[in-house]
Amino acid sequence: MSQFRYSKDHEWLREETAGIATVGITEYAAQQLGDVVFIELPEIGKTVSGGDVLAVIESVKAAVEVYAPVSGEVVAINDRLVDEPELANKDPRSQGWFLKLRIANPTELNGLMDDDAYAKYIAGL
Repeated sequence: MSQFRYSKDHEWLREETAGIATVGITEYAAQQLGDVVFIELPEIGKTVSGGDVLAVIESVKAAVEVYAPVSGEVVAINDRLVDEPELANKDPRSQGWFLKLRIANPTELNGLMDDDAYAKYIAGL
């Protein structure tokens, strides 16, 4: 398991256990944002469809939205990001995770990119 999948909006998703996935932003997104100064996370229990806004990031450069890579229900959030938003820059694929999502429709995972496809995607930007 623990395979990363990516959206074109630079979110990553990693299915941790059957039906539960951790979501965050990619290293590419973190670099583009610059220093993150604030992160607004969703409420636990929030239900989203793929493409819905999940969180808001404010950096020294801009405020951007984080989108749900797949549909599901927020089952946990990373409270550390409230006091340490810089974790999204320093360690986006580990300590800087945003939330855990109970996946509503596992077939939506097929619409996300694997490591190789994402690397090719960002190389073309």
